[in-house]
Amino acid sequence: MKPNSEDSTLFPILPAEAEIPKGVDRRAFLMRSAVISAAAVLTGCERPKEEAAPPPVAQTPKPKPAAMSPDLNVVAQAKGPVMTVIDEFYKVGPGPSSSHTIGPMRITYDFYQRCTKLPADQIAKATGLKVHLYGSLSATGKGHGTERAALAGLLGKEPATIDPLFLDELAKNPTTPHPLKLGDKTFNLSLADVIYDAPKGDFPHPNTMTCKLMAGDQAVYELEYYSVGGGFIEWKGYQPPKKGQPKYPYSTMKELRKHAEDNKLSIAQVMLANEVAVSGKTEAEINAFIDKVSGAMVAIVKSGLAAQEAVLPGPIKLHTKAATVYKRAMEEKYQSDRGIALVAACALAGSEENARGHLVVTAPTGGSAGVMPAIVYALGEGARKLTQEKIRQGFLTGAAIGYLCKHNATLAGAEGGCQAEIGVASAMSAAFVAAAYDSSPQVVENAAESALEHHLGLTCDPVAGFVQVPCIERCAFGAVKAWTAYMIASNEVETRHRVDLDTTIESMAETGRDMGAKYKETSEGGLAANLTLC
Repeated sequence: MKPNSEDSTLFPILPAEAEIPKGVDRRAFLMRSAVISAAAVLTGCERPKEEAAPPPVAQTPKPKPAAMSPDLNVVAQAKGPVMTVIDEFYKVGPGPSSSHTIGPMRITYDFYQRCTKLPADQIAKATGLKVHLYGSLSATGKGHGTERAALAGLLGKEPATIDPLFLDELAKNPTTPHPLKLGDKTFNLSLADVIYDAPKGDFPHPNTMTCKLMAGDQAVYELEYYSVGGGFIEWKGYQPPKKGQPKYPYSTMKELRKHAEDNKLSIAQVMLANEVAVSGKTEAEINAFIDKVSGAMVAIVKSGLAAQEAVLPGPIKLHTKAATVYKRAMEEKYQSDRGIALVAACALAGSEENARGHLVVTAPTGGSAGVMPAIVYALGEGARKLTQEKIRQGFLTGAAIGYLCKHNATLAGAEGGCQAEIGVASAMSAAFVAAAYDSSPQVVENAAESALEHHLGLTCDPVAGFVQVPCIERCAFGAVKAWTAYMIASNEVETRHRVDLDTTIESMAETGRDMGAKYKETSEGGLAANLTLC
């Protein structure tokens, strides 16, 4: 259609698309050209000829991400099949953090055990022990109770069996000496022996620490350790324990799902077969461990819901609210509202227990320890009353998602931000629900993918270094998102789901590498930098 003269004045015929100069982003060039043309029409001025082709804009180079040492097993293992087993993954220990509390306690307990095996003449020279914290452990360790956990480990305490009241006493009496016997010698240790060293530097891992057996001001024995996320630890020269080979080897969700579909198995069945093959344990032993973890999660939720409202320790002065949210949720008029609020309240309960420093289960971390317990409680005795066999299916399937995230990305907030903690917990929990309701492997993947996708880019910015704000409420959102992801995945046309889980895990890893250090568990950015504490 030929335009009339009036149309030509208001909407002039545009020339053919100009050649885009080298080094200039195409979209930016076209947008700028359009704006200049529009301005010319509105003002009646012609576009200057010299502006027809803007000069090339220098591309800002991407900041080089901090690289972890390739010598770390957590880095090297990504080259082979998943070898993690369930009793390594779900760990019981004190909150508030798997990487900053459970990991350091496991590290110092390991060092203590090594010291007990040293030759008598080496122990005879010793006068004490020291622990140095670096990187994120130094930056936010005080809010995570890292020094208490590290001292407890040196004193022979293990995460799974320690009484949280012991940690509370260490906090209340920081200068009190505690005797430690090594061979014929007895040392007095206190929190002063745990040193917050350099928060920034070129460390093999963001969560690096050294343990030293001292003779005066000289170390007679020392070892460098790394808390690599989810309560997993390594040390300099670490070699992973020998394991069996998986019956169905996989390193991606695509491979895992293919095993399930080709053999007409559920994801949980594939995982159970691998657990037996890799760990050498029987199905009965594996199920017994899952039941133990399941019982612990239910107990954590009940304990959190039963706790009286109080102010959590630390400078934030944060009031707990799980019990109130739960009580008021039960009074909601609509069943759907009650369901959402129930899941949220249970997640708050688990996360508040974590913030109190009480025992939690890493699923996959302490900071995300409210997400999966909320789902377990809601599907089990709290509401849906699913059988324990269905709960076991959920645990095995959720573990598969966590294994893949650990294998191909990270579980550490100090490495990947909160997307690696709450995001992974939400993805695991979405897969948990799908498996518990006998969904197909494709629906399991879709649910996990959706939950993780909508946590991409989530920063780890704990206010004042305490796992309270925004961490506690994030657990509630992670749990509700998990349920939402399952509802979408189970009601959509499963074959039309556009994004696969492997792509989203890769995106999480890349986002974590590109994310600024101040947003990765250093309390230097985000809410931690902007929330004013009275």
